[in-house]
Amino acid sequence: MKIGSDLNEDIRRATIFRDEIGWDNFLAMDANQCWDVEEAVSYMMQLAKFKPVWIEEPTSPDDVLGHAAISKALEPHGIGVATGEHCQNRVIFKQFFQAKGFQFCQIDSCRMGGLNEVLAVLLMAAKFGVPVCPHGGGVGLCEYIQHISIFDFICVSATLENRVTEFADHLHEHFIHPCVVEKGAYKVPMSPGYSAEMKEESLDAYEFPNGSEWKKLMGQGLFKVE
Repeated sequence: MKIGSDLNEDIRRATIFRDEIGWDNFLAMDANQCWDVEEAVSYMMQLAKFKPVWIEEPTSPDDVLGHAAISKALEPHGIGVATGEHCQNRVIFKQFFQAKGFQFCQIDSCRMGGLNEVLAVLLMAAKFGVPVCPHGGGVGLCEYIQHISIFDFICVSATLENRVTEFADHLHEHFIHPCVVEKGAYKVPMSPGYSAEMKEESLDAYEFPNGSEWKKLMGQGLFKVE
């Protein structure tokens, strides 16, 4: 649930969410970095009655100590802090773990510097007892992160407790081996590799500025190349 622009509107929407999903199901809230530290704590105090499991990116993703302060303030209310989709390397994640700046670690497979960097974070998360909930949504991210969650379960944490893997249902048709989700769960890929290879026809069509799709948009006057 995206929140942060209007408290009264968020209360209204949170009421609808809980009416629809009940009180036993996982409710996550996402502020997309819109608050300062004190504002984040104050705002979430007003929404604590809806029992969100986490608040995602309550402040700047670079503010490790700010996240730690928010985490400490919200802990008595049963609200964890989730962040990491804008963290670019294992060093930043190390500081989050050490400072107790989050209770849910959200790796972004494309922002990180390769698979080795991701695996280092998984190992640190296991050491500090922080569940890894990979960030999805961008083009190809869901294809990547299914492997991260599967590896974490099989080789590192051996548990699914407090773990979710994000999913967005768009643009998978451009991939040779798209991820498959059934009944709210990723199915284990049967093809080798990282599942991120795109179809040649998609790459050709969307190559900027000469791809057929770009030419179509420019022909409609929606884009102009100078």
